[in-house]
Amino acid sequence: MKISKENAEHYLWGERCDGWHLVKNGALSVIHERMPADTQEVRHYHEQAQQFFFVLSGVATLEVDGEVVTIEPHQGVEVPPHVPHQMMNRSGADVEFLVVSQPTSRGDRINA
Repeated sequence: MKISKENAEHYLWGERCDGWHLVKNGALSVIHERMPADTQEVRHYHEQAQQFFFVLSGVATLEVDGEVVTIEPHQGVEVPPHVPHQMMNRSGADVEFLVVSQPTSRGDRINA
């Protein structure tokens, strides 16, 4: 079955951010997320999940273990387990990106 933002399970997070579950099972999670301008997630790490953040549109800022990385469209950054990180949108426009987690990060998040 085809999956997209239009037919995927949707959820809200943070103050104004969106997420759409494209793949959701215990072994793998793929989420399409949208962060409006000047939003950010809570700094955290995962005990088991490795993650890959891939920007589709806009410009994201990702802090990974104290290093700040700017991610432009069609660029990505891998974050291993146990590494504190925080996704931010410091730009004046929406940023849309994929978050791929293996295994799923559900219940695996520790705020840093």
